[in-house]
Amino acid sequence: MAQLPSSIVVEPFGEVNVFAEPDGSQRIRATILMTPDVEGAQTGLAIDGSASMKATFGAGAAVSALFASNKPNLVEPVARMLASFLSMFDTDGNTTVIYWACGPGGTLVEELGDMDATAAAAKTFKPPKQFGTGTKLLPAVKYFTEQRFPDAPWGIFVFVSDGVIEDLSDVKAYTLQIAKDIASGKRNFVKLVLIGVGAEVDVGQMEELDDLDYGGLTDKNGQAIDLWDHKLASEMKKLEEIFAEVVSSDTILAPSAQIVDDKGAPVKPLDGRSSYNDGLPALLEFALPAGAMSFTLKLPGGNVVTQTLQ
Repeated sequence: MAQLPSSIVVEPFGEVNVFAEPDGSQRIRATILMTPDVEGAQTGLAIDGSASMKATFGAGAAVSALFASNKPNLVEPVARMLASFLSMFDTDGNTTVIYWACGPGGTLVEELGDMDATAAAAKTFKPPKQFGTGTKLLPAVKYFTEQRFPDAPWGIFVFVSDGVIEDLSDVKAYTLQIAKDIASGKRNFVKLVLIGVGAEVDVGQMEELDDLDYGGLTDKNGQAIDLWDHKLASEMKKLEEIFAEVVSSDTILAPSAQIVDDKGAPVKPLDGRSSYNDGLPALLEFALPAGAMSFTLKLPGGNVVTQTLQ
């Protein structure tokens, strides 16, 4: 699978994935960008607190004030923006913010607390009390899914990282267990979004989480379970992309639409529909012929959008 870079995805699409099929055709899985309005929604933001983030926090290595760093705190404006944004979709009007990968081995979580949009916009995001000597993601995931919001009806938690995740195999195993719990009805909807920042981020790891195989597990509504999404901060055009995969094929956004390939031929939906003439869902899955370089969405009123595949 190849997820198209956010920089080339055009509105109204939030995310476009291209899968090569054995017969040479291409399977497209695309979402229409939208923001959720869910009763009982809980949100959280986790910011990397490992030692590699020192410069990003504008922190100096020496204790003496004589060696104080004059570098700007680049984390603060990003954290303020993300926390403010997430709080607006939280049922309580507050998002929970933590630093992760702190302390010995990068295994600790530092709680910053719950904050609404106003508090987040004014928050001083100082460096962690103790930068981590490793980068362990699982403790941060468990903080939200087990400690803070184990019974939330709906949760989306965003993790910001600048480097290599050292416990990737543990995170994958735990993710699959959460998926099984959702499929069996033991827990509710959870979405985990990993945002990579800086030149040292391991994109391969991010894609590995995003492409995790859930063995066809579905939730109580029959929707395929897919917990992880990933974004590169440098490619994001708008914050709403955080919700790019929080959509359903049952959500109809337009009364009718048509999608055609680059030769003008109507595409074949793969969700049981014969076409999109009776409604455009927020989650689209359709086939394109081998070699197709784009597809075009035709909406009521004459609006036409063409999405290239490279």
